Amino acid sequence: MPDKFYITTTTPYVNGEPHIGFAREIVVADVIARWRALMGDEVKFNTGADEHGQKVYEKAKELGKDPQTYTDELAPRFERLKSLLDLSFTNFTRTTDPHHKAAAQEFWRRCDKSGYIYKGKHKIKYCIGCELEKTDSELEDDKCPIHPNKELEIREEENYFFKFSAFAEPLLSLYAHNPNLVLPDFRFNEIKKFVGSGLQDFSISRLKEKMSWGVPVPGDDAHVMYVWFDALVNYISTLGWPEREDFGGFWPGVQVYGKDNLRQQTAMWQAMLMAAKLPNTKQFLTLGFITGDGGIKMSKSLGNVVDPESLTTEYGTDPLRYFLLRELSLWEDSPFTPERFKEAYNANLANGLGNLASRIMKMAETHLSGGVASLPQGQSSGPTADGSGGLAFDSEFTDLMSHYELSKAMDYIWKEIGRLDTLIQQSEPFKLVKADPAKGKELIAELVINLHAICQMLAPFLPATAEAIKTAIKANKSFTTPLFPRKD
Repeated sequence: MPDKFYITTTTPYVNGEPHIGFAREIVVADVIARWRALMGDEVKFNTGADEHGQKVYEKAKELGKDPQTYTDELAPRFERLKSLLDLSFTNFTRTTDPHHKAAAQEFWRRCDKSGYIYKGKHKIKYCIGCELEKTDSELEDDKCPIHPNKELEIREEENYFFKFSAFAEPLLSLYAHNPNLVLPDFRFNEIKKFVGSGLQDFSISRLKEKMSWGVPVPGDDAHVMYVWFDALVNYISTLGWPEREDFGGFWPGVQVYGKDNLRQQTAMWQAMLMAAKLPNTKQFLTLGFITGDGGIKMSKSLGNVVDPESLTTEYGTDPLRYFLLRELSLWEDSPFTPERFKEAYNANLANGLGNLASRIMKMAETHLSGGVASLPQGQSSGPTADGSGGLAFDSEFTDLMSHYELSKAMDYIWKEIGRLDTLIQQSEPFKLVKADPAKGKELIAELVINLHAICQMLAPFLPATAEAIKTAIKANKSFTTPLFPRKD
């Protein structure tokens, strides 16, 4: 029986178009999901849309629309990322789905039954951009460092609260017993420090008369659920919970998110799961920000986002996937500029992979009348590159993929691309095949086999490109148009 593997992204707010930051998050998750499927696992890959909360409510009001109508219009824009970015997700969860809302209410009841929900009143500083209250230690010049253009709100009202303060020790114990729970290590240290400094209870409801757009609190029609409490439950509601208490065998899973979600995912959500007496997440991948000029984070609220659709229109889907996966650091903040994107495209796709595949397949079509007799089949993570034509999982590549070092894994692939380029330059098979046809054809066949092996590794990263090259190899045909036309 295959192992079951579950991975989920966050669910972005639908108060704007999808931007490149979330595109990177979901592409990273997609590569991991594809890799695990290639390894023979049964995979569920979840993403979706977070449709409640004050930001969505205010945007709908601004446009003169009913919130449900507004979210019904916007949610499909996130779902169509599947075709835009060539994604393999199996589940798309909308937090306005009736099943999800029922699951969120059951989750509330279980936390309440365990004694971790109470009604109280206090005054807080609240960032609408984050949909979170902020302590003084988190502020810079009395502003949220993530949303410095938004004024903090001072709020005082009676709400329901979650006893977050009761979970400092259980969370620290969870962290201690799972040394690889949060990647990278410096983010793990960050959340340990946050939890170790003491936790404050947080509000999990809003008065319906002030903000009606949310999941109704069970047993109290005057309140709706705080957006984070509702939205986080989608990670398990999409697996059929609570009807399926065993989650179909897929929970716990891996969660992928940006670093601004560190507290919500690795502390708040884990405490909530403990309160509901449910298993904690298996592992967290905390991505750095994509920044613009000057190192400023890209975000919808700051108005400096890059539209992924415009990039795919001009360059294609796989070039965007390539840049997001190899040219940006997974864990650290990384800058995006159109100039940097174009330079990487020309150097590593047009002049690199594309040129190599074209040269090899042109020689194969010209000199190998029957193509390569047999290509290695089955799962692969890298070529043996010893000229034997064998194909086996390479331990270095497998280790990189297993530890989510995706950029380094792509470096490994491009090292192989460089190796084949060097082999062609040094051995000149196009000349050898004329001087010694047998040896020349043998060398060209070796190049085809190794190109096929590169495709096996490339498949989770650039699936359409890998398939196009494999199709050409199978047909023993050169490309009629360049895989990656050079951009001037």
